[in-house]
Amino acid sequence: MPVKIRLQRHGKKGKPFYWIVAADARAKRDGKYLEKLGIYNPNTNPATVELNVDGAVQWLQNGAQPTDTAKNLLSEKGALLKNHLAGGVRKGALTEEQAEAKFTAWLEEKTGKIQAKVDGLSEAQAKAKAEALEAEKAVNAARIAAAAPVVEEEVAEEAPAAEAEASNEEE
Repeated sequence: MPVKIRLQRHGKKGKPFYWIVAADARAKRDGKYLEKLGIYNPNTNPATVELNVDGAVQWLQNGAQPTDTAKNLLSEKGALLKNHLAGGVRKGALTEEQAEAKFTAWLEEKTGKIQAKVDGLSEAQAKAKAEALEAEKAVNAARIAAAAPVVEEEVAEEAPAAEAEASNEEE
């Protein structure tokens, strides 16, 4: 039975949400699966990927073939690297501790990159919000300045009329 690691679509129209599953290659896209390995949500920025790395590595070692998109996601989360390192351990090129140390170092570096992107996005969002506030303040100041001369002219027009009425009453 050929097994594929692929995406199973969920979510509503225009808002896809995927499960990463190990399924029989002959099964329907959203049909029966053997094991759910994780989730992928492309609607967030950056995209959210939660993956059971050990389960994915187990399926890869048993001969499961990932689809192109699933392969990219497995690579992003380090499942392919861990599978590669496990192959090195089996051949005797690495010890289990060395493989685990390499994987941990790679995982920390990847986490740092993702955190930097999240921080950059939040900074950009805060900057855009501050610029919008400044623009709004400028528009309000211009509106107040445009309204101020009209009020002064009305007061100036009312003052001579009031003086004229006062002089008429004195006579």
